[in-house]
Order: sequence, then C-alpha cells, then structure tokens
Amino acid sequence: MAKRDFYEILEVPKTATKEEIKKAYRKVALKFHPDRNQGDKAAEEKFKEAAEAYEILSDEQKREKYDRYGHASMNGGGGGGDYQNMEDIFRNFGDIFGGGVEAAALILLKVFLAGVEEDNPEHAANAAVTCA
Repeated sequence: MAKRDFYEILEVPKTATKEEIKKAYRKVALKFHPDRNQGDKAAEEKFKEAAEAYEILSDEQKREKYDRYGHASMNGGGGGGDYQNMEDIFRNFGDIFGGGVEAAALILLKVFLAGVEEDNPEHAANAAVTCA
C-alpha cells in the first residue's frame, strides 16, 4: 500500500510553519490515540502514521528532503519513523509538550482520565487516586 502524503495526514498545507505542524500533529495524535480508541487497529495505524509525518515535517532537513523527493527520501537511512512500540511515539509527545517521555505520559494519562470521566465519573476518580 502506498504511503499517504505527510501534509495530508496532518491536514496542513505545504507552506505550514513549524508551529502549525506541531499543533496539527497534537490534534491528530490525540484524536487517534490508542487510549481513546482501545482495540481500534485503524486508529492505531493513523496514530503511528501521524507520528511518522510529524517526525519528518518537524525537522527542517528531513522536511526539505521530503519536499524534494517524497517518501523516497527516507530510503537508505534518510529518516522516517519506524515506530515499534508506543514508547517510540511518546518521545514525539515529549518533544511537543516539553519535559520528555515522563511528562508526555502524564499528559496522555490526563487525556485518558478525562475520557473516562465522561463515561464514568466515579471510575475516573478512583483511577486518579490510584495514579497519584
């Protein structure tokens, strides 16, 4: 299957600034985050796809190569996200939100708890106490 255009994945124009790319990635990543879409393999793939797009488009040199050569620029060690597990992707969240992987995990936990709270406020309160 052919890879989708990274700009299309993040829903930004090719003229997007670094800040616009960061904002778009955050939006897409939160939308398709596995904790919000448990058991949904399609959402997990979109989450990984967004992480790869952000890795390339947020780096000036990788973005320049991608703009010039497309996905072919990533062959032969030119970059590209080879995300084997969720921790690899959380590294990108740490970059976006600041504070590294630990801070990103806490932010994602808060997002997850907010989703749980909508469904079951009592369960969310118990989970928050357990995680504190």
